[in-house]
Amino acid sequence: MREKFLPFTVPAVNGDDIAAVTAVLRSGWITNGPVNAEFEAAVCEYTGNKYAVALTSATAGMHLLMRVMDIRPGDEVITPSMTWVSIANMICLAGAKPVFVDVDKETLLVKPEAVKAAVTERTKLIVPVHFAGAALDLDGIRAAAGGIPVLEDAAHAMGTFYKGRHIGGTGMALYSFHAIKNITCGEGGMFVTDDEELAARMRRWKFHGIGMDAFDRENRGRSPQAEVLEPGFKYNLTDMQAALGLSQLRRIDAINGARARLAALYDEFFRDIPEIRPLAKPAGYDSVHAHHLYVVRVDTPKIDRNTFMAELKKRNIGTGLHFRCAHLQKYYREHFRFAPGMLPDTEYNSDRICSLPLFPGMNDGDVRDVVAAIKDTLARA
Repeated sequence: MREKFLPFTVPAVNGDDIAAVTAVLRSGWITNGPVNAEFEAAVCEYTGNKYAVALTSATAGMHLLMRVMDIRPGDEVITPSMTWVSIANMICLAGAKPVFVDVDKETLLVKPEAVKAAVTERTKLIVPVHFAGAALDLDGIRAAAGGIPVLEDAAHAMGTFYKGRHIGGTGMALYSFHAIKNITCGEGGMFVTDDEELAARMRRWKFHGIGMDAFDRENRGRSPQAEVLEPGFKYNLTDMQAALGLSQLRRIDAINGARARLAALYDEFFRDIPEIRPLAKPAGYDSVHAHHLYVVRVDTPKIDRNTFMAELKKRNIGTGLHFRCAHLQKYYREHFRFAPGMLPDTEYNSDRICSLPLFPGMNDGDVRDVVAAIKDTLARA
């Protein structure tokens, strides 16, 4: 057994990151300022979008978009249940109904046919998820949407490509820079789009509805007290956070390359362990996986997933759970009367999935330790 605990993840923070944040602290401007603007421009250059809006979180971005798109009671938003609850929560807080669709059993990606079957005259938005860093079939999803706006949930997908272009680069998307993501601001998010007016409204809503932030007023010759154009929130990212994200973005290829190499090593080992089933890679279209998570299914009657995770912890191996399906959580069961059996492939995976350690600071020996702990756990089950 390992002597030292191996966490599920550790942020890839290096000396350049620390120096970048320190420079902001010494600059005298630590809130939303020039580094935010630089970070937004760098994300646009990387993804291919025209406009980016830095935010306190991807959840904040979803909240703003619900308001900007005027989604209200009686409206429906299509999204998978196999994702973090923030999207569904924001739909409900807008007064709308989340319409959960099933996912492919092996990839956990939303299927275009599931989206098409769920569309009604009340559908106002579709939010599919690039799960674990794998690319959705965007052409298929957009064809199924039939003109209904599609917001790509790209929280897992910085560095994910579809048919040669970065995901989000031909539409609108939300990225997350939470501490466990491929690049991090500690907390943070980014909304991207090619729609100038949509970006402008998101920018207004993120800062009190004023239409400009403190950096605009101080440095761009604006009035020191601008008028409120529409009531808004305060979801602006600080320059301290933006500096960390910008520094990490500059080495995204190296970060994701390390993740891909470790994931390939896991793949090799698990070919000989039938009880542990990694997610399948999407097929039928060209894509590049960001390897945000390495998710397996514990698929044996000898041991359930929760016991499996507890046994790995005893062996000093950390794990994660991404995610328990949303439609069977308490609020959604009680408020919408969602029940077991409505999304069979989602529910199958919700009962079995487990995220194994995967971060750039790991080495081959760490992967071997994880696999050895899994083999020992299965042998003793």
